[in-house]
Amino acid sequence: MIALKSIIETFGIGEQQKFIAFLEQKNKRKDTKNIQLFKLLVKKHLDSKSIKRTLYGTKSSNAYHALRKRLFQSLIEFTANKNLEDENSIDMQIIKYILASRTYLLQKNYDIAYKILDKAERMADEHLLFPILNEIYHTKIQYASSYPKIDLETLIAKQKENQKKHQLEDQLNIVYAKLKMVLNAVSYKGEIINFEMTLSKLLKTSNIELNSSLSFKSLYQILAIANISALMTTRYFQIEDFVLKSYAILKTKKETNKQLYYQIHIVYIIANTLFRNKKFEASLSYIKEMEELMELKNGLYHREFILKKTLVKALNLNFISCQEKAIAIVKDVIEKKHNDTEALLDLHLSLLMFYFQKEDFFKAKTVLSKLYHTDQWYIEKAGMDWVIKKNLAEILLYIEVQDDDLLYSRLKSFKRRYTSYLKDIGQERIITFLSYAEELYKNPDITKNKTIETQLKTTFEWSSVYEEDIFVISFYAWLKNKFEKSSLFETTQKLIKSA
Repeated sequence: MIALKSIIETFGIGEQQKFIAFLEQKNKRKDTKNIQLFKLLVKKHLDSKSIKRTLYGTKSSNAYHALRKRLFQSLIEFTANKNLEDENSIDMQIIKYILASRTYLLQKNYDIAYKILDKAERMADEHLLFPILNEIYHTKIQYASSYPKIDLETLIAKQKENQKKHQLEDQLNIVYAKLKMVLNAVSYKGEIINFEMTLSKLLKTSNIELNSSLSFKSLYQILAIANISALMTTRYFQIEDFVLKSYAILKTKKETNKQLYYQIHIVYIIANTLFRNKKFEASLSYIKEMEELMELKNGLYHREFILKKTLVKALNLNFISCQEKAIAIVKDVIEKKHNDTEALLDLHLSLLMFYFQKEDFFKAKTVLSKLYHTDQWYIEKAGMDWVIKKNLAEILLYIEVQDDDLLYSRLKSFKRRYTSYLKDIGQERIITFLSYAEELYKNPDITKNKTIETQLKTTFEWSSVYEEDIFVISFYAWLKNKFEKSSLFETTQKLIKSA
């Protein structure tokens, strides 16, 4: 039941209707109950007992389990057919050309065969389909001795060049997978790893040179690697030029929407990088491009990217003083069902931040009340960085609403659990920040002490605000605001604008 429901929950209204039409066309008997079962499964509130009773008038039925299996097979077939139509039509057309050419080659009709192979080669090259290109070159070379018009040396050179590109894509795939494993160990288990050394070692071991002609998939994997590095170090400014230049070069290629899924990923990485570097308008321009790409192919990837897109868009809107709009789009999207738990948690934490920066602490507390799982649960779902931010926001909120019991309980718990970890990753300043926050709560009059204010600036102000992480700046703005006595959001904006 779980497997069936998890698939069906990904279907929009349009896909549901198409699947029902698919079943109607497939059914040979009128008494088949697969459409009825599908419609019942779409209704999320029904459990298996209710569905059995509706279908068969009994709580238990072997026929029900058999029907489920048949529906599952139909779902797989429907999904496969849909993918062939949506994604692989070019691939299938080229494969048909290859098969047809081989028939003509066996018939020794070489002129027609090689004309078809030439067409297949142009299409495969245009869409950067390296494995299929290899099949085309393999076939051309196999029969080259029977077709004198072929320049064999040129063909061999083409095949070797294609093999290099294919190998690069494979190697990047391996590096990306290994780096994701490292990221999971750091973010979700709290392990301490020298990430830059690991990255350098992996690239060197794989003999990767990033100067070859790339597909969108290859570029996505490279940028994802760079993005992971920036995420671990919060030094997004170091990857911005590389990200923008790489994408600009690749966009000049024709038929870029062939690898639409990876292109949307790339644009998301760019938008996020620009946001983290406090370039909000530039980031929003890429969000607009992302929205346009998400609507291609009848919105095929809209559901896949809606949460990520909404998150970066809302964050940008918040920092350009469009807080109400940012809050509205986040509230709208989190009220609907989604499978991406990590992105949903990011959106909830962002909404908490928006209300906090507006100094609407009652609504901020309402959002916080929905985050009721243990820290360990959140570490597994969203990572250590998310949990640290959530704890800090929670502590500051209890200071603002003057909840002594919860404040000191969370402070004690946070210091006990995370002090060693923060020291190990070189983030002792978070503990120092909390010490100042606690002292401010105990003794609000220290905001009049110029010596303390100077000490605070020395401890937390950076040589380059541009290079500092925007979320770190936002937390520091709360502390700075206590001395400046202006609105929290004004202080935050002033700090960001100084970048």
